[in-house]
Amino acid sequence: MQHSQNDEESRIDWGIIFCVLMLALIGLASIYVAAVHDQQPVSVARSVITQLVWYIIGIILVVVIMQFDSEQLWKLAPIVYWVGIFLMFAILVFYSRSYYVNTGAKSWFAIGPFTFQPSEIMKPAYILMMGRVITTHNNRYPVHTVQSDWRLIGTMFLWLLPVLISLHFQNDFGTALVFCAIFAGMVLVSGVTWRILAPAVIGITVIGGSVLAMVTSSIGRTVLEHIGFQAYQFDRVDTWLHPEQDTTNQGYQLWQSIKAVGSGGITGTGFNNSKVYVPVRESDMIFSVIGENFGFVGGILLILIYLLLIYLMIRVTFDTKNEFYAYISTGVIMMILFHVFENIGMNIGLLPLTGIPLPFISSGGSSLIGNLIGIGMVMSMRYHHHSYMFSSNKEFR
Repeated sequence: MQHSQNDEESRIDWGIIFCVLMLALIGLASIYVAAVHDQQPVSVARSVITQLVWYIIGIILVVVIMQFDSEQLWKLAPIVYWVGIFLMFAILVFYSRSYYVNTGAKSWFAIGPFTFQPSEIMKPAYILMMGRVITTHNNRYPVHTVQSDWRLIGTMFLWLLPVLISLHFQNDFGTALVFCAIFAGMVLVSGVTWRILAPAVIGITVIGGSVLAMVTSSIGRTVLEHIGFQAYQFDRVDTWLHPEQDTTNQGYQLWQSIKAVGSGGITGTGFNNSKVYVPVRESDMIFSVIGENFGFVGGILLILIYLLLIYLMIRVTFDTKNEFYAYISTGVIMMILFHVFENIGMNIGLLPLTGIPLPFISSGGSSLIGNLIGIGMVMSMRYHHHSYMFSSNKEFR
């Protein structure tokens, strides 16, 4: 019985659990500080307890998802994908009117006090489906050629297209970038030849630079408006490039965040000692709490925890040597990595504001649940890999 208990414990990746737990504690502490210093009437206890409840729900989901092996996840992939697509388009009709007025995005269901953002749950569903698509293609075309690789990229894009169309009508450009990052990461590890990847990287770099150049000119903006760019997107770029020129309107939130992080210095002002007010600090701007209270040292320690989490997920991928799992892990890593990069970047003024939350730390149930589902899928890899090893050993004996 003792041996069985040890086998069970060895199937659980305690390193990943430790990292997520540390991020959860940092998140709860940061939400507490944000609520205490919010200028709006906010219940501090309710803010913290609500987030704690979401953590508990997420942990339950992690435990449940860990029970699914690769074969079961394979069968679930198209089901969860199409359910996600249904919700992504249903939100265009049943979106919360109050959230739309406040944010300009049709991204939230609201039933009484309960709110839900389907795009956050769509992320792990999309990752799961892409893992199945790539694995199926590579089994069908074991030798990579330019023609077969273009076929793979085209197939992957067709599965991405409904998501991007829905996000376009939701006015949620930030989330669309996350899906594009997941898509790019999974293409990169799918085995596509560099004869395709190299020109693609160069082309994307040139297009990105050209768009940025066009945004800074009146003629360029006119052209971009004709192809679908919205006024709020131009405002965010202006705020990013020149936050000091609009510190009372569009640029106020970013300018206050930069001031808060800057005031933290090397070691910070101390826990719960916030002097700079940042609007909506508990969600997208949560890093400003960490930067102000714990300074440069606290920010670096946070980044190191994220890097450790990424490393542990990569190690699980190499240990299991399962192609389908490897693509799932890549998608989850890209999802978390892009969120961290974009959120911290926009909080310190290196990147434009996009409404991207900080994984496991920002207030909000939808994002937290989506990320924990991703963690559950990665932990399933270790859990069932060890289970297979133990059963094989018993058969061998």
